[in-house]
Amino acid sequence: MSTSFPRRFRAVRDPADVVSGCVLMAASAILLFYLVPNYISEPPILQNPMMSPRWLPRIVGGLMLGFSFLLIVQGLLVDNTGKDDGRRLERGTRLRFAMMVVALAVYVVLFEALGAVIAGILATLILFAAHPVRVWWVYSLAFVFPAAVAFIFVKVMNVPLPLMPF
Repeated sequence: MSTSFPRRFRAVRDPADVVSGCVLMAASAILLFYLVPNYISEPPILQNPMMSPRWLPRIVGGLMLGFSFLLIVQGLLVDNTGKDDGRRLERGTRLRFAMMVVALAVYVVLFEALGAVIAGILATLILFAAHPVRVWWVYSLAFVFPAAVAFIFVKVMNVPLPLMPF
């Protein structure tokens, strides 16, 4: 039995993209329309809307919503199911998964005690060890990224973070 539409006019060309786009769209809608308005309070004396604590979550939620829409459109228009383009997921080893969980636990547990920079460096080094990074200079990024992120949060966005234990 055949359908009346040719195969090239099929509605969904890449179901994985459509499903992941729908999941991301639902998550961004929950973030934008439920979490931000209900759980992030805005001070009554707000002089600049960019100083609002809701500003960054709205930007992130809007970007997530836009990119999830584009992912759904890509799944409807582009057929990537037969290609070996590196987008297919491969299961990692249990050791890699365990090391990623340990990195998250190290960051969460040591964030207050050691500060954002040192906890970030330790967690990033564990993540780099979990994934086979063979180039030595990449490990220097484990020191640069946490320091840069902490600098941006503290100096640019005025978010108080525990930087160092001393």
